[in-house]
Amino acid sequence: MKIAFALYEGFTLLDIVGPFQVLSALPGVEAAFVGQRRGGVRDHTGVTALEATRSFDDFRDPDVIVVPGGIGTMKVVERKDPVIDWIGAVHPATTWTTSVCTGSLLLGAAGVLQGLEATCHWALLDRLTGFGAKPTPSRVVFQDRIVTAAGVSSGIDMALALAARMQGDTIAQAIQLAIEYDPQPPFDAGSPAKAPAAAVEIVRSLGLE
Repeated sequence: MKIAFALYEGFTLLDIVGPFQVLSALPGVEAAFVGQRRGGVRDHTGVTALEATRSFDDFRDPDVIVVPGGIGTMKVVERKDPVIDWIGAVHPATTWTTSVCTGSLLLGAAGVLQGLEATCHWALLDRLTGFGAKPTPSRVVFQDRIVTAAGVSSGIDMALALAARMQGDTIAQAIQLAIEYDPQPPFDAGSPAKAPAAAVEIVRSLGLE
């Protein structure tokens, strides 16, 4: 089972590292970070980079792909980043095509979400309609073999749910236990429906597009 974790300039680190931590722990998988070319790819902060050990050109047969979001994802769409063509090229043969946060906008740009329910970071959820998708605020959405996750931290939830589909609940539960994923946040402010209005406005002002 080959799992490709897609990288492009400006991705959000936790979007891809969370699912990698979970899915790379599955027995019998070959996990690789994949980018336009081999070498370091900077995240949206410009402070951290992950190394792509495979290029889009030489990894054309993944069984699973995971596409992260990032700050400025619509700019990635507008510049027609090579990751979009790669998604479109490999998706027809994948077992699972997945995204985290605004990574679903890249799936949409690749023509993968037409007519399907999908989720995204809440601040850009309505942008999915522009790609023919049906936005839903659910944290994780399964549509046949396409899986989308909401903002950033939901990528861990998505990966655990996918791990269960792939190898059963017990394996997924063992991975959850191994990484001690037992969320107990100090605030109940993880969605715009629950967060204080002032916090919502701060996030809206960040210009996530």
